[in-house]
Amino acid sequence: MFPRTSEVDTSIQMADNSKAEDAASDSVEAAKHASDKKEKLADQVMQNPQVLAALQERLDSSSHTPSSYIETLPKAVKRRIDALKQLQVKCAHIEAKFYEEVHDLERKYAALYQPLFDKRRDFVIGEAEPTDAESEWHSENEEEEKLAGDLKNKVVIEEKEAAAAAEESNPKGIPDFWFTIFRNVDMLSELVQEYDEPILKHLQDIKVKFSEPGQPMSFSLEFHFEPNDYFTNSVLTKTYKMKSEPDKTDPFSFEGPEIVDCEGCTIEWKKGKNVTVKTIKKKQKHKGRGTVRTITKQVPNDSFFNFFSPIKVSGDGESLDEDSEFTLATDFEIGHFFRERIVPRAVLYFTGEAIEDDDNFEEGEEGEEEELEGEEEGEEEEDTESDPKKDSSQPAECKQQ
Repeated sequence: MFPRTSEVDTSIQMADNSKAEDAASDSVEAAKHASDKKEKLADQVMQNPQVLAALQERLDSSSHTPSSYIETLPKAVKRRIDALKQLQVKCAHIEAKFYEEVHDLERKYAALYQPLFDKRRDFVIGEAEPTDAESEWHSENEEEEKLAGDLKNKVVIEEKEAAAAAEESNPKGIPDFWFTIFRNVDMLSELVQEYDEPILKHLQDIKVKFSEPGQPMSFSLEFHFEPNDYFTNSVLTKTYKMKSEPDKTDPFSFEGPEIVDCEGCTIEWKKGKNVTVKTIKKKQKHKGRGTVRTITKQVPNDSFFNFFSPIKVSGDGESLDEDSEFTLATDFEIGHFFRERIVPRAVLYFTGEAIEDDDNFEEGEEGEEEELEGEEEGEEEEDTESDPKKDSSQPAECKQQ
């Protein structure tokens, strides 16, 4: 007789179960064997003196951080530390008052500097000639210059006549004084485009004005231009607003006055002379008819004169994007550099001597940035605003925005 079907099925199931149990047993045995190997390896590692020393050093460094140390102090000691922080906040407020008085001193001494700066302007633009006493200057290379002078006395008659002819061409003042400073200083030359240069050659003076007593702390830069073919303003202004008080949410971060906002002015450009915008032509295709038309529009253009149209800090506490924050921080840095370095030491930036001094205090290498330029499909650009055209208008002072 043959076994019944149900008996065969039962036998097969029992065989399968037996195989599964054997496989599970093998897996458990393998896992146990692997665990034993890991434990043995761990024991061997922990018996290594170098490994133990490295682990102990790491534990020591992590357990001795300032914050972890403070947490271990008794409550009474922590209470005294809090009292010290209260004293530190009071020190920060006294420091803020100190800087307010420094600002008052800057205003006082600015009035003493101004007559000298006015005379500098007169020499630069040719409204006055220095006396022999005023123009006397003993350079470090005086002996070399004397030797060069002795050699000049021995030149042939033709060379003397040529030198005399050259002396007859005496330009007025110091040509391109401020423009040369812009060109010499990397921070400024990076902002100047080729079409800015003929405009900056009309710059006659830069002044710093401090806020009046009792007014919020600020300073203004005044750029004085002679009459020109580009705009009617005689003065372009940029005002930097400052704050000298500890932040209520983070008083310990106070390190002195900081620029918090700036305000430019409206440049009254003559027709066709606005270098801060350019006109582009763009082709548009009609979806239905397929016809093509050309339109023109104005778009922003890189220019130093965008300096007078700064990004406005939001008054409602809304944060700026990363690019805007970087642009604003750069603007503040430039304004501070004009105030602290360029205006007080203009002649040394003109000759390059101050630049050599600055090079001796390099802070480190700066990373290079790559600029990616994209072109909009079907768009052609034409610069129509940077071609010089003449117009006759009288200069007027710049209006505050």
